[in-house]
Amino acid sequence: MEATKFLLSENDIPKQWYNISADMPNPMQPVLHPGTGQPVGPDDLAPLFPMAIIMQEVSQDRWIDIPEPVRDIYRLWRPTPLHRARRLEEALGTPAKIYYKYEGGSPAGSHKPNTSVAQAYYNSAEGVKRIATETGAGQWGSALSMACSFFGLQCKVYMVKVSYNQKPYRKSMIRAWGAEVVPSPSEDTQAGRSILEGDPNSPGSLGIAISEAMEDAATNDDTKYSLGSVLNHVLLHQTVVGQEAKKQMEMAGDYPDVVIGCVGGGSNFAGLSFPFAMDKIAGKDVTLLAVEPAACPTLTKGQFLYDFGDTAQLAPLVPMYTLGHDFIPPEIHAGGLRYHGMSPLICQLYKDGIMDARSYHQVEVFKSAVDFARCEGIIPAPESAHAVKAAMDEALKAKEEGKEKSILFNLSGHGHFDLAAYEDFMDGNLKDYEYPEKAIQESIKALEGLPVPQ
Repeated sequence: MEATKFLLSENDIPKQWYNISADMPNPMQPVLHPGTGQPVGPDDLAPLFPMAIIMQEVSQDRWIDIPEPVRDIYRLWRPTPLHRARRLEEALGTPAKIYYKYEGGSPAGSHKPNTSVAQAYYNSAEGVKRIATETGAGQWGSALSMACSFFGLQCKVYMVKVSYNQKPYRKSMIRAWGAEVVPSPSEDTQAGRSILEGDPNSPGSLGIAISEAMEDAATNDDTKYSLGSVLNHVLLHQTVVGQEAKKQMEMAGDYPDVVIGCVGGGSNFAGLSFPFAMDKIAGKDVTLLAVEPAACPTLTKGQFLYDFGDTAQLAPLVPMYTLGHDFIPPEIHAGGLRYHGMSPLICQLYKDGIMDARSYHQVEVFKSAVDFARCEGIIPAPESAHAVKAAMDEALKAKEEGKEKSILFNLSGHGHFDLAAYEDFMDGNLKDYEYPEKAIQESIKALEGLPVPQ
């Protein structure tokens, strides 16, 4: 029988993370201090992050060793399987071969522990007692809560209010691992109180929740801040996914023509794609496709500007494609993709033509997710379902063209805590949102006067 799963042993867990900064044709433009407008240095970041994380953030080394205590915890779920979606291929009648790297088997149900464990380790090693963070759909909040429980750290999670209400069992996971979780905007910070004063019914956003978590860290001496996406060190930690996938594609005797991942801040897409981007930069013919919601079209409709990473303008100015830090996205179910900006590494690679981007409406995304589940058995997270939709479209395109093609995507998490969203879809209650160009331009206008990237 032909293989359906390609499995590595625990000895194959990568020993190093891959840092794409060493190979980029054009370096990422500097992150700027929100007060001075000057490039941020390690001392500027010290109130928020442990020094080991800061050094990874600015490193130009191609390979960075993974500490053994981190690899030891990785063994709880890594290496993750690579699946050949043979039943989906048959249902689509496509000559394409479809592979997916499944990260939903981690204890937290997604790819997020690949970085949460590393971040908790480095904080613990430097004597930090408590970590504050934000979460959109709850996957990052639950992953960091789990990691903090491994290292004896306290954790407080500011969860975007719309997701806090949509996904009650994500809150339960966070609490089960010993962390505190509150809806954002909250009354616990000045940033939250300010938002609620202007809009008591604010659904929240990742930008607001980031502001609250950063304020928490900045005003408590025993607390550091932790982010689940966007920043360089987060994407670095996720590259274990792509490194494993390259070995598994070799086991399958194949190499992908297209590599696909959903994008909100960029971590799961980068984790799978960066090791393949290294090949593309070296001359390999491979398409790297980032997929986002039409309701939050950062890459496909945003502008490449310096913008704050959060709503309250506490975070540094980051060179990225942005919809404006005041952007409040519609209440779509893919809460982890509702972010106004994007990883500056991904933005630079997109700007340089190394990566492509596409957007979809949520109804078509959920339809593809259900079709996938009925073939492959796994119910995808709404975020991951965007990659499912793109992979299916690429397979159908190959069918129309009569071409063989190998497609690899990251199924970055399961949707077991998103079944209310699936109920809405199956009952016909989901709505599509096309974020209006006028609203984007109004939000971008607020950035006038800020530095402009080259």
